[in-house]
Amino acid sequence: MSALMEFTTDSGAQVVVEVDRHQPGAKLVSRGGNSLVVAGRTFDEALQGIRSAAESALTVFRDGSLRPDGVELEFGVRLTAEAGAVIAKSALEGHLTVKLSWNPGATAQAGTADR
Repeated sequence: MSALMEFTTDSGAQVVVEVDRHQPGAKLVSRGGNSLVVAGRTFDEALQGIRSAAESALTVFRDGSLRPDGVELEFGVRLTAEAGAVIAKSALEGHLTVKLSWNPGATAQAGTADR
């Protein structure tokens, strides 16, 4: 069964996310007859691990020998009261989709533009 979890951003804005009702580390409060789970950390703090994961993945793909013109990462993210944001599972494993792209004429055009 799901419930709503309220996070506060570092700037003070409220973000409400749907989560599993029985989240460890969360406290249930009532607002106008609705149950609301209040997160023990800010929204920004909850997402910090995902941001670090994205930065790390981008570094691996941009700085490697492949040198793509574009890198697109897609994480399935699940928010929990205790762990913050976690990479959500797809079937039995974590979910991360990586798309690399190259513009075929980019290197040749850059070489002629320098002349």
